[in-house]
Amino acid sequence: MKLLLASASVPEIAWAVEHGLADGLVPSPSQLVEQRPGDPRELLEELARSVALPIYASVSSIDPLDMHRDGRELARIADNVVVQLPLVDDAVVAIRRLSVEGVRVAATLVFSAAQALLAAKAGASVVTVPVDQLDALGQDSTVVVRQIRSVFDRGHVECDLVAAGPRAASGFTACAESGADAAVVDLATMRAMLVHPLTDRGIDAFLRELTTRAKPRITPI
Repeated sequence: MKLLLASASVPEIAWAVEHGLADGLVPSPSQLVEQRPGDPRELLEELARSVALPIYASVSSIDPLDMHRDGRELARIADNVVVQLPLVDDAVVAIRRLSVEGVRVAATLVFSAAQALLAAKAGASVVTVPVDQLDALGQDSTVVVRQIRSVFDRGHVECDLVAAGPRAASGFTACAESGADAAVVDLATMRAMLVHPLTDRGIDAFLRELTTRAKPRITPI
């Protein structure tokens, strides 16, 4: 399963890319503004030039005409930009128009298999399920991910399924087992997934063993 980094921080992105852990970037509008208050799109352009990975960029409106216009402008930034639109009623037309024009579109805020199927039929090549929001409401997000995967597979729907917001390694693993193609995580979660108490215990034992090993004798010449 692919890992998409939720960050607009150049140092964080550099770390994830250098370690080969990021398969794409999902900088939120607030993260972009925090890093570049003047014109966030300048930062998007810089990231698109420096990172050969898909970059998911969100439109800044929910008006259908404005979403279409914003989507076209974002797509012009670089070929590796994927335009994100929230799956509301007014977005369906924009998703359709952009996809017909050759723009890769990700439909966000998808919470059911029915929504996912309609988004794919409209032309979205990616649907994003905020699993953290489902879990916060007491719903089992893995059930939703599994249902979407089943519907896509049975209908031979060519659309990627992205799970956004698993907060721990167990959540990430559950999304992978449920059929998600990718997961969106922040850097803290990504680094936490590298850690396990048994690994730490094993390292401690390894270091103790090194200190107790007999040193090789040096034969005098």
